[in-house]
Parts: sequence; structure tokens; C-alpha cells
Amino acid sequence: MFPKRLNAVRKKRGITAQYMADALQTGIRNYRKYESGDAKPTIEGLVKISDILDVSIDYLLCRDDWLKAHEVFFDEF
Repeated sequence: MFPKRLNAVRKKRGITAQYMADALQTGIRNYRKYESGDAKPTIEGLVKISDILDVSIDYLLCRDDWLKAHEVFFDEF
């Protein structure tokens, strides 16, 4: 689910994959692997992605249903 959510949020924000790769100081091929599910970012990379896209890490990791079930409220984006 992370790859799909990453791709959807990035597109909704109007951010290019190249911009994400540059901001994360990685190559476009490596970033594309995050969106395809062939690679996973490090914890530090995940924090940077969350900051760039202005969403919570929990949202990117599809934990929003769990949070709602435990009455933790947040803005999705």
C-alpha cells in the first residue's frame, strides 16, 4: 500500500518524481523503486518524504484506519 499511497499523494501535491528524487538526494530510478514497491526508503528517507509531502508517516504507511479505530484524529492531506 505504501507505494500506491506515495504515488497518489505526490501527484495530488503536483510534485514530480524528479523533484522527490532530488530532494531525497537519490537518483530517479531509486525513487521510482519506492513507488513501484521494489525498494523501501530508510527511516530517515521516510521522514523526509513525509515532510516533503506534508503528510504523516502513519498516513503513508496506511495506518490511518488503525489510528481512527483508536480515536486518534488527523488530517489526511
